[in-house]
Amino acid sequence: MNTRLADMPPVVKNLIIINVLMFLAKYALGGVFGVDLDKILGLFFFKSPQFRPFQIVTHMFMHGSLLHLAFNMFALWMFGRIIESVWGAKRFFIYYFATGLGAALLQVIVTYIRFLAISKRLPEESVQMVINEGYQILMNGQNYSNALLGKLNLLTHIATIGASGAVFGVVLAFGMLFPNTQLMLMFPPIPIKAKYAAVLMLVLGIMLDFRGNVAHFAHLGGMIFGYILIRYWKNQRNMFY
Repeated sequence: MNTRLADMPPVVKNLIIINVLMFLAKYALGGVFGVDLDKILGLFFFKSPQFRPFQIVTHMFMHGSLLHLAFNMFALWMFGRIIESVWGAKRFFIYYFATGLGAALLQVIVTYIRFLAISKRLPEESVQMVINEGYQILMNGQNYSNALLGKLNLLTHIATIGASGAVFGVVLAFGMLFPNTQLMLMFPPIPIKAKYAAVLMLVLGIMLDFRGNVAHFAHLGGMIFGYILIRYWKNQRNMFY
């Protein structure tokens, strides 16, 4: 299959272009004007004053590092272009954003459960203090010395960024649709079945993300919503050899 950008299916091609442009814009605006796009377009917890509804979508186009971006875009190119060629642009577009939004939903639910669990152990005025003042404290490079207040502050005011939820959904889809197709790894150059390659990519993605403050439940959410959607589209052929 020709892998030139011009010959890629439209949704995958445009997603890669947008993600790369947003990454470049993040560093350009940050370096020239001191604007932190992660704190504008990243998804904040809904209890945070920094939360904006558009962040539900925009956080999917922000990445914390070049390695994070490169891994996600490589996985999207490697698996997504084939899935889009089979499903068509419309269905792939729906699937990509459904898994991305599903990933964000699960992350918010888990964060809310943790928020409630910690809040119950604190006075109401302390919780409100964290909501109102905690973000600025973090922006000053500090946090509360009290362990519970510090955890609550991080939950409330650290933004979720990255396309990992949607990309993990794409990788899962490839493993389900093409489980026994032989792929060739680059390092090391050995053949491997698609279902095992998909698992390997998922494990590598999680290992890379554990290097930073990353929304790990978003990965699981992307896979869960992807699985549900694929099962819903059960009239679609789902086994290729």
